[in-house]
Amino acid sequence: MKMRHRHKVLRRMKRLVWFYRISSVSLFTLGLIVLFAGQGFRINLTPSAPLGLWRIVQPDRPILVGDLVFICPPNTDAMREARARGYLRFGLCAGRVAPLIKTVVATSGKAIEISDDVRVDGRPLPHSRVFRMDGQGREMTAYDGGVVPPGTVFLHSQFPGSFDSRYFGPLPMDGILGLAREVWTYAP
Repeated sequence: MKMRHRHKVLRRMKRLVWFYRISSVSLFTLGLIVLFAGQGFRINLTPSAPLGLWRIVQPDRPILVGDLVFICPPNTDAMREARARGYLRFGLCAGRVAPLIKTVVATSGKAIEISDDVRVDGRPLPHSRVFRMDGQGREMTAYDGGVVPPGTVFLHSQFPGSFDSRYFGPLPMDGILGLAREVWTYAP
């Protein structure tokens, strides 16, 4: 009888020890995530840019064509639908979405033409095929094209299935968090 009671007590103690270990590791990990996020570090888990650890860097100059940026999309009906479809990840931007990592391919005043691919001022944009259906067979609506308005940027990713300005059009520059810098990444 005493041996059985002792066994129960030992099992409870082992469970408590494991509980405390797991809790400690979890709290430590959460603390690191909060600390790194406060320093501008972000983890990318989408194929639109290499997977891994990135950092948001404040630019010391205006944003230019060719810059890779972190940008919060505006909280619009189109972005809410994109979030519902799973195109956008959960995050801390308006609408509870994660910032996008995209390349600026056109700024204010540039002409955008959308057909089977994207053209900027008449020149084809490499890797810009426009899909009419997403990976689950749902219809995709392409941006109509036009002149990029003042205070906005047209964004692109070379990943074929990327959700970028091909579909949602130019985004306000005030959503740009900073330049995207790779820290430790892997491009499959």
